[in-house]
Formats: sequence, structure tokens, C-alpha cells
Amino acid sequence: MIEWDQVRQLHGEVGPEDFEELVTLFLQEVDEVATRLEARGEPEKLQEDLHFLKGSAMNLGFADFAQACQRGETRAAKGDAAQVDLPKILELYRLSKSEFLQDLPTRLSPQTSL
Repeated sequence: MIEWDQVRQLHGEVGPEDFEELVTLFLQEVDEVATRLEARGEPEKLQEDLHFLKGSAMNLGFADFAQACQRGETRAAKGDAAQVDLPKILELYRLSKSEFLQDLPTRLSPQTSL
């Protein structure tokens, strides 16, 4: 669900302080878009929203969530937005977020090999 190598690489590139800020910003922005999608607001922005979510998810290693967003974005781009499984996409985000926040401290500990 989470590509921990990607997470460790990003952490190493930006450093602990900037990483924490990046994670906070990511979660805030994704939560905001997820809330809008749950309300099914702005269907004309579905493709754009899924593209944003996909890119954000890929950067932070949310692999399954990113793949689901990609599939939804492709459907929306083909004019098939009604067939996008938003509940599944949003559930993948919730599960990914939960796993990420729970496992992050141990996955980034100094004892963990890169």
C-alpha cells in the first residue's frame, strides 16, 4: 500500500523538518480534495482532482491510492466520470493514511536500513 523506499528517499532528500512540513501539507490538501469528492461537488473537476491526488500520492509513496486515482482520472478523461469508483478511491486514501501515520516512526527510525 505504501512504497516505503519512496518515503525514505523523500525524507533523505528534504530532511526531517521539511519532510514533516511536507507531510502535513500533503494531508491537509488531500483531505480537502477528498472532502469535496465525498460531497460529489464539482463533477466537472473530477479529472483535475484525481490528477492532483495521483501526483501527491506518488510523491509520498501512497502507491495503491495513486493507482486508483490514475484509473479514475483515465475514466474521467474519457467522459466516463460516472463510472469512477470514488468510494473505493477514498477508502484507499483512508487506509493508506492510517498505515502511513501508524508505521512512519518505525519506518524512518535510524535502525531501519535504507
